[in-house]
Amino acid sequence: MTTEVSVLRVFTDSDGEFGNPVGVVPADAVPAKYRQRLATQLGYSETIFIEEPPPGGGSARVEIFTPALEVLFAGSPAVAAAWWLRERGTPIRSLQLRAGVVEVRYDAGLTTVEVFADWTPEFALHQLDSPPEVVCADPEDYSDDFAHYLWSWVDNSAGHIRSRAFAPELGVHEDEATGAAAIRITEFLSRDLTITQGKGSVIYTRWSPHGCAALGGRVIHEGRLRIR
Repeated sequence: MTTEVSVLRVFTDSDGEFGNPVGVVPADAVPAKYRQRLATQLGYSETIFIEEPPPGGGSARVEIFTPALEVLFAGSPAVAAAWWLRERGTPIRSLQLRAGVVEVRYDAGLTTVEVFADWTPEFALHQLDSPPEVVCADPEDYSDDFAHYLWSWVDNSAGHIRSRAFAPELGVHEDEATGAAAIRITEFLSRDLTITQGKGSVIYTRWSPHGCAALGGRVIHEGRLRIR
């Protein structure tokens, strides 16, 4: 059996560069028992399986897999799913994830989801003194069984930070753009942020005092793969 996978890059910069690769597969194309195997074979930070809404429906179901396991929530896949559905002519108002229902907005070229901070996994947050220290950090120094998020201010007054994320326990050596960590740091700092992560991916967040945050970014279609 051959499975077609759409490959998106989520949280690109304004020129469509960088971003986190996410594999997107219609749920009816792969039986549930084979989904983890496909996600492991692809090796992206996340692969998602989408059950599209019925005609006229405004909500879709999504399952999210890392190379190692299924997760309840991850930011890049939620944004990817909402963008992919809109591109197929079925924009939605919400996504039904294992963690719960995520509200969706499309605005000014950005795809945005509203997320509760306590849905996201814990990260060890490491504030470094400068962006160059973040860029030059060695992932091997953070190779234990815990997720690490390194960050530094680029411009405190503008809410702009530089970051990198390492999640070896999820089978991800370094994540280019991590929506869940963006939510965590937004909740920790209690303010809106512009986050430049990895090699140059860009994530936008808006903080809410009610325990949730909006997570948004740009998405592009990278291409398609056929996997046997």
